[in-house]
Formats: sequence, C-alpha cells, structure tokens
Amino acid sequence: MVDAVEAIGKARAAVSERAELPGMSLMEHLDELRKRIVHSAIYLAIGFFVSWFFRDRLVGFIQAPLNRIGKSMVFTHPMDPLNLDLQVALVGGAILASPFILYQVWLFIAPGLYQRERRFVIPFMAATVGLFLGGAAFGYFYVLPGALKILIVDFGHNFTSMVTIEDYTGFFRSIILGLGISFELPILIFFLAMFGIVSPSFLWKNIRYAILAVFLVAAVICPSPDPWTMCIYAVPMLALYLIGIAVAWWVHPSRRKAKEAAQ
Repeated sequence: MVDAVEAIGKARAAVSERAELPGMSLMEHLDELRKRIVHSAIYLAIGFFVSWFFRDRLVGFIQAPLNRIGKSMVFTHPMDPLNLDLQVALVGGAILASPFILYQVWLFIAPGLYQRERRFVIPFMAATVGLFLGGAAFGYFYVLPGALKILIVDFGHNFTSMVTIEDYTGFFRSIILGLGISFELPILIFFLAMFGIVSPSFLWKNIRYAILAVFLVAAVICPSPDPWTMCIYAVPMLALYLIGIAVAWWVHPSRRKAKEAAQ
C-alpha cells in the first residue's frame, strides 16, 4: 500500500513537472526567435560602438605579438586599415555583448526545460564565457607568439617578410577564435548529455577516439613539429574532454532518474 502511494506521488510529480513546460505553437516559437535575435542584434550594436572608441588600443593589442619579433603589419589596399578597424570593433563588440547574447539564447531554450534544469543559467553563462576567454588567452599568449617566431623568424630568416593586414588578421582570427571555440567542448557535452544524446559511459568508452582527434587538432594548430610541444597543446583539450565526461555524469537524465528513485 505504501509503495502504491509513493508511486502515485511520483507520477503526480512527473505530471506536474511536465505541466511546467508551456506549449507553444510554431508561430509563437518564430515570434520568440525573432524577439531574441532583435535583442541580440541591439546588444551587438552597443558592443560595436563601445569597441569602436577603443579600436586603436585593440589594434595595438592584436599587433603586439608581431611587434615583439620586430615586425609590423603592412597594407596593400587603401581600404585595409578601415576594414581592420571595422573588424576589430565588430569582434570586440561581439565579445563584450556575448554574456547578453548568451542570455537571449538561454531565454529561447528555457521554455523547453524543466524548472530544475533552468537553474543552470548562471553556470552556463559563466562557463561559456570563461572557457572561450581561456581558450583565446591560451592562443594569444602561447600559440600565436610561438607560431610567429617559428614561421617568420626561424623558417623565414632567409627572406624579407611582408606581413599584410589581411593575412595577419586571418591568421590571428583562426588561432584565437579556433582555440576559443574548441575550449567550449564541455558546454557542447553539457547540452548533449542533458538531452540524453550522449552518456558518460559512451564518452568514456570512446576516449581513445577523442584522444586521436585531440592530437590531430593539436598537430594542426601546433607551430612546431616537436612532439613535446604538440603535447603542450593537446593536454588542455584532453583535460576539457575529461571535464566534459564529469559534466555529462552530472546532468544526464539517467542519473537524475536514479536520484529521484532513491528519494
């Protein structure tokens, strides 16, 4: 009798929890998406104008690793300096506005989450921004200077270098944004695990393939063919994958169901 009462109580709790999720029509979803995109565009525009006033400092920040090896950017087209200022202001504005844009993303997906899942909003935003900035900082302070030294000073010492604005900013962007995005791996695993697409056991069983993929990425971004240097770049990404496994164990539906059954 007691077991039956408990089962009925759990069933009612599940029904009431399911009732938390509001039903939305397709047009309501589209209207909500439009509203979030408009708000995100406004935040991006504000960030752009703020960054525009500091564009000279931002350009100096970008060019600093090149200056340390005695080089500076040159331009071959009259529009190159203006294009650089616009790109710097846009990327800087996107970074400034990223917490607000991420909050809009969360507001869009929040209606499809249970109340207990919505409490992840602050950790989600802090971890997303923090991991991206961590990856970007790793690229700026370690990967980029090493790449410039090896490619320009070591391999290019017999030649006269002319590093154009377009080429350098493309190289800078690929390293900084590439590492910033790659450091978001735990966030990707967080969502895949929360919706039951991957499980901690699946991630652990396939860790050998993850290690292979990480070393392939490290081989691409590593400026030196030295295997020890490549390991320096691979270790942080492997650590992030292991953190992702822990995150998957924390948020996976099977663990939540087991915890509810135990209660």
